[in-house]
Amino acid sequence: MFDTLVHLLQSQDARFRVIEHPAEGRSDLVAEIRGTAPGQGAKAMLCKSRDASGAGDPQLFLAVLPGDRKLDFKRLAQAVGVRKATLASPEEAQAATGCVMGSVPPFSFNPQVRLVVDPALVERFAEIAFNAGRLDRSIVLDSADYVRIARPALHSLSGDGAD
Repeated sequence: MFDTLVHLLQSQDARFRVIEHPAEGRSDLVAEIRGTAPGQGAKAMLCKSRDASGAGDPQLFLAVLPGDRKLDFKRLAQAVGVRKATLASPEEAQAATGCVMGSVPPFSFNPQVRLVVDPALVERFAEIAFNAGRLDRSIVLDSADYVRIARPALHSLSGDGAD
């Protein structure tokens, strides 16, 4: 995944840098290691639709929000047009993204996974930071380049203030 991301960003002339650091998956601790603000961290969480009837396969969504905020599952469900959304299991996340939890980047390379980003992530800071498919490598990427390359759906996914 790391090599795929670097190749994608280079091929799209993105403004980014790679930071190598001790393995860490918690957004607050990795922000400190990177020297970035917690809100710059792109917290990517694989979520799925949950139908009370249990009929059909769930839809998958990669919800991305600032590292200092909590995901509001009701807002996510509204944004993607499902009745209920929940967090996918670590096994489901790894199967859909190819990454262990905590290292999932804010990009979807799986056509079955819809990318939904809280605009607060890209509006508050000129750069975003994220674990790049590995817990020991981060990428700091220009926010405008991220939106241009990832082409996410932008919807408010968290509360108004930092958590």
